[in-house]
Amino acid sequence: MSENKNGPLSGIRVLDLSRILAGPFCTMNLGDMGAEIIKIEQPGKGDDTRSWGPPFAGSEAAYFLGINRNKKSVTLNLKSKEGIKILKKLLKNSDVLIENFKFGTMDNYGITDEWRKKEAPQLVHCQITGYGGRGPRGKRPGYDFLLQAESGLMSITGEENGDPMKVGVALVDVCTGMNATIAILGALNSRNISGKGQKVETSLYTTSISMLVNVAANHLVSGNPARRFGNGHPNIVPYRTFDAIDGSIAIAVGNDIQFAKFASCLGRDDWAKDKRFIKNADRVINRSIIDKEIQDVIGTKKVDEWLEKLLSSNIPASAVNSVENALSDEQTISNDMVVSVNHSEAGVLKMLGVPYRFSDTPATINKAPPLLGEDNKEILQSIGYDNDQIEALAKAQVI
Repeated sequence: MSENKNGPLSGIRVLDLSRILAGPFCTMNLGDMGAEIIKIEQPGKGDDTRSWGPPFAGSEAAYFLGINRNKKSVTLNLKSKEGIKILKKLLKNSDVLIENFKFGTMDNYGITDEWRKKEAPQLVHCQITGYGGRGPRGKRPGYDFLLQAESGLMSITGEENGDPMKVGVALVDVCTGMNATIAILGALNSRNISGKGQKVETSLYTTSISMLVNVAANHLVSGNPARRFGNGHPNIVPYRTFDAIDGSIAIAVGNDIQFAKFASCLGRDDWAKDKRFIKNADRVINRSIIDKEIQDVIGTKKVDEWLEKLLSSNIPASAVNSVENALSDEQTISNDMVVSVNHSEAGVLKMLGVPYRFSDTPATINKAPPLLGEDNKEILQSIGYDNDQIEALAKAQVI
């Protein structure tokens, strides 16, 4: 498969020194939009997630395959002088550097802010850290699971009277990757105006705190401690799951007009006239009462019966799907959110699609996740190395 030469980021070269999830998720998005992503990996090992299985497809873990499409893999021994020399040469010929090393690592390589400004002034350097470099824990490494706990996200997730729970995916990592993508795009646009690159930073900690959004706002305004509501909403009622005869159904009643229609749909018009329930603010105060009354009604029919009844009345509702059902859903397929690509070792590989569309400059999947070092020759030749030199680098274990 060839590169996407018509994407909105076509012509942008990104040097990706990141690993695991946040950084690779960011560069996957940039690659989907047409940027050339050069993933720098440790010779003989590569990104840790290559071995994070089972399941595996060929020799590669599904985890790695899920976040490393549209990338080229170059192995480079950054403990060698020649490896650093090659890295610096690549940086001089790149638009973006993204890395999630420990603090001081890039400085130890001689790639300081001063070096960037002098030798690669066009470069946007995106640094992803655990805690942002400031404060008492600023230079600690960060881990999604720990940040879900430390930020308070875990304390507001789970059953009301149960234990704190993490989200089922590494959501802090994913959102940090999104923040990195946003920051890089902003810096590239700034470069279009100033002609100069710059350093941008984001961290798992700052991202996890920002993810508290309305829950943080509730506390900052009221002073009241945040708490768990299970599948309920802290500010809207009813907005949660209820148990039907054969499974759970999610119901999202967003305003008072919808609530009156919802009450009628359930054969309980009296709710819309009850002073305890007329306004959302009243329903929030009396949530335990109204939730129980709704549950008593929902528990009399099956999920499909309620979906037909609620949706025909324009009441937002959904079955609670399994991942398997969601991935095979006609809506998923219609939006190309499960696609197949040909992988040189794994054969036909199914993966998630691109979640956004451009009318004129399409985001596409043009390259399967790379084997370790499969693009060494192409990339090294692009910065002036010939075949003999490349062979010598391999023998010296530089690549």
